[in-house]
Amino acid sequence: MSDLLSDRLAAAYSARSELLPQLHAEGTNAYRLFHGSVEGRSGLTVDRYGDLLLVQSFHTPLEAGELAELEAFYAGVLPGLDCIYNDRSRANSRIANDLPPEKVEPAHRPRQFSELGVNYLIQARHAGQDPWLFLDLRAGRRRIMQEAVGKSVLNLFAYTCGVGIAAAKAGAAFVVNVDFAESSLAVGKSNAALNELNHRPRFIKSDVFPAIRQLAGIGQPKMVRGKRMPPFIELEPRQFDLVFLDPPRYAKSPFGVVDLVNDYPALFKPALLATAEGGTLVCCNNVAEVQRDAWLDQLQRSARKAGREVRAAEWILPEADFPSPDGQPPLKTVLLRV
Repeated sequence: MSDLLSDRLAAAYSARSELLPQLHAEGTNAYRLFHGSVEGRSGLTVDRYGDLLLVQSFHTPLEAGELAELEAFYAGVLPGLDCIYNDRSRANSRIANDLPPEKVEPAHRPRQFSELGVNYLIQARHAGQDPWLFLDLRAGRRRIMQEAVGKSVLNLFAYTCGVGIAAAKAGAAFVVNVDFAESSLAVGKSNAALNELNHRPRFIKSDVFPAIRQLAGIGQPKMVRGKRMPPFIELEPRQFDLVFLDPPRYAKSPFGVVDLVNDYPALFKPALLATAEGGTLVCCNNVAEVQRDAWLDQLQRSARKAGREVRAAEWILPEADFPSPDGQPPLKTVLLRV
């Protein structure tokens, strides 16, 4: 198995022989080196973030011999990287493995890397589970940078605000990031400080439902069915030239349910109404079993019900370090002119 794993790592690295120099030339030193679901080892991913090599397994743990061989392979082709392994094969993808003593400090050390000339922070292990920047969304951030110049931008489910920071770096006139997690927004604020930005982005700690309903002009009642809602920040209605919507698969709060399989329109409608007439709304859906054409049809029908039309739609596909042989990647990102 270890020999076969080495062969597959080598094949994946060879397949990126043209991509990696292109990324380096445009100020990117973060990318996926091995995408196991389509490159021969389902559940295994290897990502580079600057001087960090982050290895994650989601189905079965790597055996010690396999991990050693993986480390040796990348030490040969990309010397000088700190390799940290996170076994996430247990329930809820939580990191399960202890690290050897010499790996503990490197795993918890904040590091800086760059993507498209924008600087970000990464830490292999922190209070959460997921990396602070999702690399398959690079194509989306690239497109946002092309679209954002001089525009107002709303970044919903901002996480560590990668999209918002990229938009601000590209020259957006005004950027608002909304997320419920103070820890994620704190990383976003640190990311902003790493870059020279003409305008400081705004960071709003809020459940997305009350925030987007208020911005859309729908409003968020303080009492619902006789029950008092938790406190929420009060916002004035405002429409944006460019809105980015990247919700998690499923989340439940007193204000509503995020469900990308059964009820994407619950979020789509207020996000659409917060998008200015003639503006652009970029929507993401990361659920593999959702068929993209059926999802797009749902968005178009939802827009019509809300009194708006989708004038044009364009798919934004992950870049070549996230290969998809059938052209149907799990992450679906569509740019809508509305």
